[in-house]
Amino acid sequence: MKEVKKSSASLTTITRDVHEIEQIGGISIYEAIAIMAKRSNQISSEIKEELRYKLEEFASVNDNLEEIHENREQIEISKYYERLPKPSLMAIDEFMREKIYFRKPDPEQESND
Repeated sequence: MKEVKKSSASLTTITRDVHEIEQIGGISIYEAIAIMAKRSNQISSEIKEELRYKLEEFASVNDNLEEIHENREQIEISKYYERLPKPSLMAIDEFMREKIYFRKPDPEQESND
C-alpha cells in the first residue's frame, strides 16, 4: 500500500496515445484497458481496506445521532484519502511505466483442459 501513497499519478485526466498503450506489452487496446481496470479495482480495494482500518480506531460502540461529534484526526485522515489520485489514474500510471505484471494465458494449455 505504501507504493500507492507515493504514486506519481496525475490528479487530473490526461489524453493518452492509443498506439503508445498498445505498444506496451504488445497487446491490444482492449486487453490493456482490461488489465488497467483490474489493477484499478485492486488499488481501490487496498485503499478502502486501509481507510476502514484507520477509521475503525475512532468508532465507538454506542453511536447515535446526538452523540456523534467531529474528531479532528478522523477528518484529517479522510481529507488525506480524498486528495489521493483516483485508483484508475494510478492504474494507468503504473501501466504506462510498466510497473504492472500481466501474462497472457497459453492457448494450447486452455485447449488441453
